[in-house]
Amino acid sequence: MMRRWPVAAAVLSLAALSAAAATQPPAPARPAPSSTAAVKSGDVRTLPALKRLGSPKAVVDEHLAAINACDWQRLMAQYPPEVQFFLPGGQVVKGREAVGELFRGFVKPVKEGGLCGLKFTSDHAFAVGDTINVQWTATASFLAEPYKGADAYETKDGLMWAQVTTFDGAQIKLKK
Repeated sequence: MMRRWPVAAAVLSLAALSAAAATQPPAPARPAPSSTAAVKSGDVRTLPALKRLGSPKAVVDEHLAAINACDWQRLMAQYPPEVQFFLPGGQVVKGREAVGELFRGFVKPVKEGGLCGLKFTSDHAFAVGDTINVQWTATASFLAEPYKGADAYETKDGLMWAQVTTFDGAQIKLKK
C-alpha cells in the first residue's frame, strides 16, 4: 500500500509527516542558550539548545542516530535558526521552527500517522568539504519493502545548516 502525504510534508530529512502533524500549533520560541530550564527528553514542543559537534561526520552520525531513535530533541539540537531543507518537487523548508514542525510528525508512531520505527542505514557516504553525501536504505517492520534514497548534509561549525534529500513519503510502501 502506498501512503500519500500532504504536499507541505511529503519529504523531510528522511522523514514524512501525517496530515495531523500539519495541524499542530507552531512551536514556541526556543529557549535562550543560557536558559537553565530543563526540557523533557520526549518534549516535542520546546526547541532545545543547540549542540555543536566536532566534525561534519559527527553531525551526520548524530542525525542518523537521532532519527533512528525518533528523538526530536536530539534532532532539533543540530539545526540553527537559518537551516534550510531542499525537498523533491522544488519545496524548500526554511527555519528551525518549520523543520521542527516537520519532525514532530515523523517521531509519532505509525498508527498515529508518523514513521517512528523507520531505521536508516548508510550504504555509501563521502565528504566534499563540510558536506556529507549519504546513500541510504530505510527499513521497518511496517514496510512492505526497503526504501532507498540519498541526502546531502551541509554542515558548518558543528551544526546541520542545510539538507538536500530525495526522500518522498508518497513512495513508501506499507504492509497491508
